[in-house]
Amino acid sequence: MEKERFITSQLNKKEEQVDTSLRPQAFADFPGQERVKERLQILVQASKERGEALGHLLLCGPPGLGKTTLAYIIANARGVAVKSTSGPVIEKPGDLAGLLTGLGEGDVLFIDEIHRLPIAIEEYLYSAMEDFVIDIMLDQGAGARSVRLPVPKFTLIGATTRQGRISAPLRSRFNLSCRLDYYHADDLVKILHRSAGILKVVADADGLRQIARRCRGTPRIANNLLRWVRDYVQVKNAGPITGDLADAALKMLDIDDSGLDEMDKRLMEAILFKFRGGPVGIKNLAVALGEEDDTIEDVYEPYLIQEGYLMRTPQGRVATPKAAQRFGAPAAAGVRGQPDRRQPGLLADDVP
Repeated sequence: MEKERFITSQLNKKEEQVDTSLRPQAFADFPGQERVKERLQILVQASKERGEALGHLLLCGPPGLGKTTLAYIIANARGVAVKSTSGPVIEKPGDLAGLLTGLGEGDVLFIDEIHRLPIAIEEYLYSAMEDFVIDIMLDQGAGARSVRLPVPKFTLIGATTRQGRISAPLRSRFNLSCRLDYYHADDLVKILHRSAGILKVVADADGLRQIARRCRGTPRIANNLLRWVRDYVQVKNAGPITGDLADAALKMLDIDDSGLDEMDKRLMEAILFKFRGGPVGIKNLAVALGEEDDTIEDVYEPYLIQEGYLMRTPQGRVATPKAAQRFGAPAAAGVRGQPDRRQPGLLADDVP
């Protein structure tokens, strides 16, 4: 049993090292997000010239776009160490105090999913971010006393997928907030080309572009699909990744030319055929799909909305004419300007 555990831990460790190796270490190796990179490079350069710690930064945007990678790139460019943690992991003030006092002068503390920090921990962060001190309460009751601990001048980099869930007092203490957007196909091809070189995968331009078109504008998904196509080609062909082979491998995952996967199709077909194009509430949609409503909102809907297949309205989710055409359904009933099939002759806007 101990031998099996050792082997499993080694395999997991090896995979983790591969994942880390795909992360760029410098701004020059990080394609895309040009406006964000320009701001960050100015911030780092000014900090180096003054010899001061960087201002606190907030990186926000959908998952998989490179927020963690950018935090490490910033630390490398500034020439300081970075200590990484996650919002839900910090449960007690003592946990935060240990992290902060262990930092060196100018070091970076990176907190992923910072919107999930407990409120009590947030309040301890206020004085640490502004005055570089932290007040810790010792004992309880009548003998309670506060001890003020100085902390090095550090940089807090927070990453979040839900900026609106960060409290206003904490959000206002960040010197700069940067939002990462989905990537263009050309930038994704550059990312895949670099990843293919690291993974020692031979692929032509058409093969990489097939993957780039279907990864939802997200580098993390692109790298995962590249690994899958590599495995498929190794078993089926043992040659370089071409456009035809990449297309066949991705179709095996039920990912079509538009990047829609099986769950995306099920969601749109449910709205179009079961609910006649909508509007339909998220609860009903979750029951129809057998999926949690949070998962539908956070994982599937953003891409469908971005691509113009779905609309969120006060009445519920509505399929667009583009979706009706794409899936061969009748014109969606709830779309603005389309006839409401439940009440012939009325427009959706006329329905109370």
